[in-house]
Amino acid sequence: MSLTKKNFVLRINEDAYNALAKWADDEFRSVNGQIEMILDKALKASNRLKPTPIKKKKQLKTVGTK
Repeated sequence: MSLTKKNFVLRINEDAYNALAKWADDEFRSVNGQIEMILDKALKASNRLKPTPIKKKKQLKTVGTK
């Protein structure tokens, strides 16, 4: 998966933009981040983009006490 991002212009009507801006604000994202999240989710749901593998966290070894 490439980490580089492609820039492009998106034309969207004002009502849709305002709804996206409100939704993004509710989830503490930028409008751009919200659009990326929506597109990513839709592409994965339609099997047009491979799901991102979940990295397992390393478990720390604990020292037991008696």
